[in-house]
Amino acid sequence: MVSLKVYNTLTRQKEEFVPLDKNKVGIYVCGPTVYDDIHIGNARAFVAFDIIRRYLEYKGYKVTYVCNITDVDDKTVTRVKETGISLQQLGERHTDAYFEDIAKLNLKKPDINPRATQHMEDIINLIQTLIDKGLAYISDGDVYYDVSKFDEYGKLSGNKAEALKAGARIEVNPRKRHPADFALWKKTEPTEPSWISPWGKGRPGWHIECSAISMKYLGETFDIHGGGEDLIFPHHENEIAQSEGATGKMFVKYWLHNGWLTINGGKMSKSLGNFITAREAVEKYSPQVVRFFLASVHYRSSMGFSDKGLRQARRNLERLINSLENLEALEESQQKSVGNKSLLAKVEEMRQKFEEAMDDDFNTSLAVAALFNLGKEINKFIDTNTEIEGKTRREVVRIMKSLLEDVLGVQIEGYKPESEKLVKDLMELIFEMRQAARNRGDWKTADEIRRKLRKIGFVIEDTSKGTKWKFQQLKL
Repeated sequence: MVSLKVYNTLTRQKEEFVPLDKNKVGIYVCGPTVYDDIHIGNARAFVAFDIIRRYLEYKGYKVTYVCNITDVDDKTVTRVKETGISLQQLGERHTDAYFEDIAKLNLKKPDINPRATQHMEDIINLIQTLIDKGLAYISDGDVYYDVSKFDEYGKLSGNKAEALKAGARIEVNPRKRHPADFALWKKTEPTEPSWISPWGKGRPGWHIECSAISMKYLGETFDIHGGGEDLIFPHHENEIAQSEGATGKMFVKYWLHNGWLTINGGKMSKSLGNFITAREAVEKYSPQVVRFFLASVHYRSSMGFSDKGLRQARRNLERLINSLENLEALEESQQKSVGNKSLLAKVEEMRQKFEEAMDDDFNTSLAVAALFNLGKEINKFIDTNTEIEGKTRREVVRIMKSLLEDVLGVQIEGYKPESEKLVKDLMELIFEMRQAARNRGDWKTADEIRRKLRKIGFVIEDTSKGTKWKFQQLKL
């Protein structure tokens, strides 16, 4: 295999990727908190790590991909109080919506999708281990991790415990010994969702959920932990402290973090109210365009969300699809030619450029550029050839689809170009004009519209439920 390098947040440098098991890779990605539908910023992280997973599989690794669902934390409990529905109902509603959204964006289903509420025993056992080791303490029904007992606290984020002050980046709580200590278990109010524990009724802290779940399915040490860069501190920093404190082993070998998706110059966030849901984006632009847009920038770079950017992504994607369609439309030749050999050589060169880009910390920006160059080579061939050898065409199409669909996850099949939407909008306008003519009794004009549309292939049918239409390809 060609050497793959990844940027490790822990070491702040690119490193050669060497998994713990030669041919297997364990990946854990922080999933959604199901108190609301995911926004397009959340989707960016999920798409980024889906592409990383796909490329590792493309290179021959057997990947175990775990993405959790946080169905109990501060946000979900607050939403339960606001809506009056149960925690279970809230979780099911938004978990179902999340699965629908990621399916539309063509994310491969995680091998394991564990929910926090289904792993209380694992969570409680891990907390007890930390207490037994003297790394955690009980305070009036709460349980806190004592950061002073973990010498390497801050090694991921650079935020050392002694430099952290209450009220700055950490919660103010008089029950804690040190401002940087964080909750492993929280005592609940009588009306709040709760579970029985050795320390009384309560619920887990957010950080401990991910440690317990990831280690349950991937082991005490695994290869890749992913998430947005906003999770580096405190979430991932705290995961390291509690996991390594409990086991005495390295928790994660490679920490990967994607950049923010910004809107109007600021981070897209539900708390700020400046977001668009993934569902809204998909409905407006199509799943393929949204996914291609998200793949067009390196995962570690921040990127701006805008109509202009999405429209450009649509045009770029259609250029690639048109290249393939035009290639498939060429007549098939039974004879080999120099042109065919040259095309295959260029395609192979672009495939290598694509892989070189992805081997450099999954640089999808350069990988997409290689696809555009591949499309240009196809177009050059089409401009100077009226025929193509069948074997050559099949190989070129296979390579293009493998890189675009299998690695980047952008499905060509079923894609509806912008022109198709334009036709639909124009037909609806014509229907309105025809219906207006019928309403005023101008049957001559209404019939003339029907006749002329039929002449160019559009068949109109008036039914009790409204006017329907379909396009029939005319035979010349």
